Amino acid sequence: MAHTADAPGLTVAATARRLGVAPGTLRTWDRRYGIGPSDHAPGRHRRYSTADVARLELMQRALVRGVSPGDAARYALSVQEPECAPVRPEPDESRARVGGRVLRLPSVDGRARGLGRAALALDSVAVSGLLAESVRSDGVEITWDELVRPVLGAVGTRWADTATGVEVEHLVTACVSAVFGALLGRTGPAAHDTRPVLLAAMPGEQHALPILALAAALHAHGVVPRYLGADLPADALAAAARRTAPVAVVLWSLMPGTADPCMLSAMPRTRPRYRTFAAGPGWADAALPRRTGRLTSLRAAVTAISDAVLV
Repeated sequence: MAHTADAPGLTVAATARRLGVAPGTLRTWDRRYGIGPSDHAPGRHRRYSTADVARLELMQRALVRGVSPGDAARYALSVQEPECAPVRPEPDESRARVGGRVLRLPSVDGRARGLGRAALALDSVAVSGLLAESVRSDGVEITWDELVRPVLGAVGTRWADTATGVEVEHLVTACVSAVFGALLGRTGPAAHDTRPVLLAAMPGEQHALPILALAAALHAHGVVPRYLGADLPADALAAAARRTAPVAVVLWSLMPGTADPCMLSAMPRTRPRYRTFAAGPGWADAALPRRTGRLTSLRAAVTAISDAVLV
């Protein structure tokens, strides 16, 4: 295929920037799978036409879905007339890209790998779509345990090894918060108890995503959650408990520094009384007050709280 002056095509570097991958990744796809630029004009660098770029985008979407690179390339090449977006000018050099690196995700299924690829590409639409699809098909607990936790864990490992990837963590966290948070605003299964469960992160605790996941999972099981977010002051929690007469209170702590058993002991007494639960690894070595339950995983938390409040 020859390009006209009006459609000069994109260089390897420009195409890589457009797709959010490294130029070496495109060369590898060309060499291994034959999905490369179709311009073979002698004396010129090979350039990607609009159809070439469209095929690469098809391949990339398949990869995000967890398809292997070889199968994704065969799929993209099998489409005779892919929908072609106009070739845009080369993006600014300051645009972020993922450098072709991948998250280390051993022993996970294709969906988690697809989520990892979408996260590294900073593709919030794809990340949110994969999360929402998983919640619809498998529920919150499986989505959390088999997609979110492995990907965020891999992002954390990447940061520890290379001091890079904070933007990836922030994007994934924002997408998970949006998908799980939206569930709380929907009409769920008929609740067996109209008294709510209060869920909050301890004062000073900024990492509240697991407690949001628990709130979403409880909502799906017919429990009425009241998610109060991160870093909730003690007096605000006490006021919420007096105002709502909850059936249970769950306090999340990631680190020991925010796990204060005294706050559990100082919780106000209400009539009727409520159950208290300490959730998260921050409480692992803490001496909990009597009759306070310890929650160590999402699935165990859903079971324990459901058994305690759905009477």
